[in-house]
Amino acid sequence: MLTEDDVRLWAVRSGDGQPVVFCHGGPGLWDTLQDVAALLTDQATVYRWDQRGCGRSQRCGPYSCARSVADLEAVRRHFKLATMAVVGHSWGAQLALMYALEHPGRVSGLVYVSGTGIDQNASWHADYERNLRVRLGKHLERWEELRERNRTDTEDRELSVLQWSADFIDSDRALEHAERMATPWLGVNFECNKVLNAEGKRLWGTPKIRAACEALDVPALIVDGAEDIRPRWAVDSLEQALPRVSRVMLDEAGHLPWTEDPGGFGLAVRGFLRSRQA
Repeated sequence: MLTEDDVRLWAVRSGDGQPVVFCHGGPGLWDTLQDVAALLTDQATVYRWDQRGCGRSQRCGPYSCARSVADLEAVRRHFKLATMAVVGHSWGAQLALMYALEHPGRVSGLVYVSGTGIDQNASWHADYERNLRVRLGKHLERWEELRERNRTDTEDRELSVLQWSADFIDSDRALEHAERMATPWLGVNFECNKVLNAEGKRLWGTPKIRAACEALDVPALIVDGAEDIRPRWAVDSLEQALPRVSRVMLDEAGHLPWTEDPGGFGLAVRGFLRSRQA
């Protein structure tokens, strides 16, 4: 599909039922939410897409939060959706929230999975860095070595797999899960990552964003894995701000809760989406 500024975005549709559009994590990564789609496609038509500059989409900017919201709106228009539920994971949860704030009348429900809330990033990032190093364990030295040097594409993949392995609590299967995320390897867009993360530091934690969340008349579900290395208390202020919100904490899951607790995750999200049809 094409955006209004003629950038090609990869998108795919599956399932049958109410429209649900996914927003993958990153920024700078690509859609790895096929397992989430599989949990929902018997009751929803799921639309997945690679964000601008990422994965199978055209690798070009410009990159900004406003541009990302506009691209999500381009996905909605392309598929001719009057309204849609939006499911976002990690950075994609932040994007889904920004879209709902910009276009509340087009969002039937917001599912906010493993996001990092609306406070300043500095409030939680030190805890995240500490938790990351602990979870990396025996892989920490290699991760630090790769991070500090110029890398080949193969080394970019190795770095990503090591870092993503920390997002799972089952140490015996963490690398296996991370390898699956990295296959096929579509390459991280580090420029996109840097630009959007820098803008996020200026956006989150402002009175304006909190006031906008307090005024958001859209039903929302927050889903967390209790063992996510990003501290879950960072999302408390978002939960407190949203007027129509419920929250589910999955005790035996990390940053990708559908991988480690598919039953609990599916029950929560399917139930929420079903309630939007009632």
